[in-house]
Amino acid sequence: MSRSSAGRTIDAIWRIESPKLIAGLTRMVRDVGLAEDLAQDALVIALEKWPETGIPDNPGAWLMTTAKRRAIDLLRREKTRDRKYEELGRISDLYTEEDVDAKLDGEIGDDLLRLIFATCHPALSQEARVALTLRLLGGLTTEEIARAFLTAESTIAQRIVRAKKTLREARAAIEAPTGREPQERLVTVLEVIYLMFNEGYTASSGGQWFRPLLCQEALRLGRMLAELASSEPEVHGLVALMEIQASRFKARQNGQGEPILLMEQNRALWDQLLIRRGLAAIERARGLGRPLGPYALQASIAACHAQAIEAADTDWARIAALYEALSRVMPSPIVELNRAVAISMAFGPAYGLQLVDELEGVKALKEYHLLPSVRGDLLFKLDRRGEAAEAFRRAASLTRNERERELLLRRAAECEDPE
Repeated sequence: MSRSSAGRTIDAIWRIESPKLIAGLTRMVRDVGLAEDLAQDALVIALEKWPETGIPDNPGAWLMTTAKRRAIDLLRREKTRDRKYEELGRISDLYTEEDVDAKLDGEIGDDLLRLIFATCHPALSQEARVALTLRLLGGLTTEEIARAFLTAESTIAQRIVRAKKTLREARAAIEAPTGREPQERLVTVLEVIYLMFNEGYTASSGGQWFRPLLCQEALRLGRMLAELASSEPEVHGLVALMEIQASRFKARQNGQGEPILLMEQNRALWDQLLIRRGLAAIERARGLGRPLGPYALQASIAACHAQAIEAADTDWARIAALYEALSRVMPSPIVELNRAVAISMAFGPAYGLQLVDELEGVKALKEYHLLPSVRGDLLFKLDRRGEAAEAFRRAASLTRNERERELLLRRAAECEDPE
């Protein structure tokens, strides 16, 4: 295997394994910053050795074993050997090469879920909780997190550094909280899982249109959380939303990896099992007898698409009404942009364009590529092709996803094609 090929393979493995690795190490050393450093050390060793020796059969276990040895060396240097060795001895069975994956896939005892609650510690601001958890569990770069937040990369980097320091100083317990704490942290935990799924569903950068493995990890965490907090409707709402969105994976790109937009997808490829699971989760949320929150409302919107056999059957008037309800419980310029799309589909592109134009001056959307993308689509439908081409080119200049940029540039070219 060439070093370049090995490097790409190792990068892919790291994306998958790093959250589990950091979660397990955090429980061992009780310091998320130190755990990330140890995990990075293991990655460096892998980058040095694997191109020569080949990828191990169980790369996650190899990385954990290597990082664990580094942790033991560190503990020895810090002269806390006796106390820490006793602790490591009690949990060392979690990290044998034979059963590491199975042990890391437990129920509420899952290290990943414990780490989510730990990084959502009350000592941190809400913004810091989300950024840190996305960094450690989602494996996202600071640049990707900044794109998800529509925030400067330097701001996110500083936020993550301060969060690690705060957790270390607070000696935050790496355990699933008890009593009232789960409910107090639940809002942020849900936000973290939601943003993790969104980054997987449409990658903010790189050459892939989406990252199914990141979506699957977010969905797995959401399902686990639904078991933990079964009386919380928003947990079921988020799970429903992710189940239905994930059902579209096979239809979202063609054989060349090019994006296929929702209204053009072959709905026969949608996963009906995931749709049924999503619809059942919505019913569980509604059955709890409380008003629907943001996630349950978004899941209801997704359900409207899932229940339409053909794109033309979509109940856009209901979707527009659901976005109106969503804008009341979760005011956001992005929600308003989506509502404008729904209104354009229900009542005509001119109505939608009027709403989109009103969003042009919103600061949070200034660098948001979907604003000019939506505007270009509406202008195209109104046969204002020159303006549409300009809008699509503007959108292409803002996105950092290569596949999405190619799609937007193709749409700009179609606007300029006299045919």
